[in-house]
Amino acid sequence: MIANKKKSRLRRKVKKFKKVSLTALLGGFVTISVLMTLTIMVITSYTTQKQSLINNTLSVNYASAVQMSQTLNSLFESMKKSLKYGAAHFKNVDFNDKEKLNTTLDLIHNSSDYFNAVVLADQMGLVLSRSPYSQASIGTHVSSEAAKAAIKSKASYISDAYVTPRTNRRIVFLSEPIVDPMGKYKGMISGSIYLQENNILDLSFGSQLKTDNGTYFFIVDHKGTLLFHPNVSRIGRDIRANTVVQKLIKNQTGQEQYTNLDGVNTLAGYYKVPATNWGVVVVSPTQIVYDQLNRQIGLLLLYIAVPFILLTLIVLRVARKLVHPFVFLADLVQQVDKGQVELPVVKPHWNREADLLTRAVLGAMTSFRNKTDQLVYDARTDVLTGLNNRRTFEEVIQAWTHDENPFAIIVLDIDRFKLINDTYGHSTGDEVLKQIAKLIQMSVRPEDVCFRFGGEEFVVLLRDYDSKKAYEIAERIRISVEESILAVDRTVTISAGIAEFPMHSRSETELFHLADNALYLAKEEGRNRTVIIQTVEKAK
Repeated sequence: MIANKKKSRLRRKVKKFKKVSLTALLGGFVTISVLMTLTIMVITSYTTQKQSLINNTLSVNYASAVQMSQTLNSLFESMKKSLKYGAAHFKNVDFNDKEKLNTTLDLIHNSSDYFNAVVLADQMGLVLSRSPYSQASIGTHVSSEAAKAAIKSKASYISDAYVTPRTNRRIVFLSEPIVDPMGKYKGMISGSIYLQENNILDLSFGSQLKTDNGTYFFIVDHKGTLLFHPNVSRIGRDIRANTVVQKLIKNQTGQEQYTNLDGVNTLAGYYKVPATNWGVVVVSPTQIVYDQLNRQIGLLLLYIAVPFILLTLIVLRVARKLVHPFVFLADLVQQVDKGQVELPVVKPHWNREADLLTRAVLGAMTSFRNKTDQLVYDARTDVLTGLNNRRTFEEVIQAWTHDENPFAIIVLDIDRFKLINDTYGHSTGDEVLKQIAKLIQMSVRPEDVCFRFGGEEFVVLLRDYDSKKAYEIAERIRISVEESILAVDRTVTISAGIAEFPMHSRSETELFHLADNALYLAKEEGRNRTVIIQTVEKAK
């Protein structure tokens, strides 16, 4: 009896199941298929873009580390030259003339922002003068082992980071020997950098310490001691256990994903500073890649949600007559997602509903592709000027040098742009940047590529041009800017530096550095001019 009742209930359920319409059944299958296709598209897009963003971040961080290393190297070379100049001046000065010693040392110290303090000591290590002046130091002997080693060496010297015995400051210092006209060692002049106070490193790199997206950099010496970090309290720590720092100690450079000492997964680019044997590490938390990727996927879902919902509603109404077209569309979506086919030109279908469905799916897919293309465009383009951005510049110059195509590079910089911003405001400054970007584009050929490198700096790559032709283009740009009426009631000028591939260098990093040096010379010579880099020392 009980068994019969169970069989009766089962029959009723089967009959009830059979009452489900074929349209609803097909509509359900279609809806599931669409959702699965959407899921496949999102997963594929997520996976592909994640690796691309990680690789791009690593490349950008490595390029930044290389550039900062070169800048730091140039900075220390300039500091050494400053001390050599001071040493040459003191070789004829009477060390007993205290007033002249103090005046001269103050002049050397105040002529640049290189050092927090400059000290003059004789051959026995007796401090003769100090700028800024400190009565407590005058007449005492140097007490640190580093200073004693510098006196003993009688040569150019760069110390390791150490804590001073008297003031308990963590410092690095450079020194140069003073030799009288007869070749006799008289003493040394040294410049100190206070690592945990405002110094030349803060002045040069402070604005780059940490970006809004969490990217930051730090500097370590050859022993793995932290010399520069966004968190000043960490300066002086021994971080040799850091994976990247271990490689820097072994004179290795590169880029990699690793977990730092705080347990944070990061993307790092690292490079050595030749002048000091220090290491520069540019770091981005890996989480910023996931945050950016999640925003992109969210936008994609937002853009395609309405078309797919509309598509599902249409399919539920006409599923019985659209089985064959829908299968075709489902297959097409999967193939397009895999990049196997281009979207076909829509031809009218014999069935009105099938025709609408086909157009709706293709419209949604076109929207998806357009939004993806827009995201790629935004990632490669400067938002303010519409020019290519720095990331695109690195890709293009690497491709051109790899293909051995001769070209010239022009690096341009707006003269005294900070004064424009301070006088007229940043919105007016932005308008000036946009106007100059248009003038640059109007002055070059379609096959040439223009970039906004950052701030008020622009770069132009001229395919198949030598430096002489590039000079003509740069002058055309410079004159057009000078003669144009821009958003401010004053004449705006630019300076430009030029280098040529492969004549000046076969390395894209060195080539840009040379063009940037030429720009620096143009600034030094009075601005509003173009300079071609003249001398290039190539490693044998």
